[in-house]
Amino acid sequence: MKEAGWTFLSNHGHVLVALSRNPKLRIRDLAQEIGITERSVRSILVDLEEAGYVVITKVGRQNVYKIVAEKSFRHPAESKHQVRQLLNIFKTK
Repeated sequence: MKEAGWTFLSNHGHVLVALSRNPKLRIRDLAQEIGITERSVRSILVDLEEAGYVVITKVGRQNVYKIVAEKSFRHPAESKHQVRQLLNIFKTK
C-alpha cells in the first residue's frame, strides 16, 4: 500500500499534539517525532507562542511548554472550536 503524501494535520497541529503528550520534549525530539527539521520546529514554536497557543517557560536549561487549550482555532470554519477539542482526540490513555 502506498503511503499518502499529505496528512490531515499541519505540522503546527502535530507539534501541539506532541506537546500535549509531553510538555518537556526537546526540540530535537519533537523534530524526530514529527519528521521535520529542528529549524522548522523552532519556527512553529515561535508562531504558536506569538499567537498565544503555547506559553514557553525556561526551567533550568530546559523549556516547558504549556498549551493554551481554551484558545479557539484561527480559521473561520473552525473558530467556534477550542484547541482542547483537537487534543482530546489524540489523548493517550
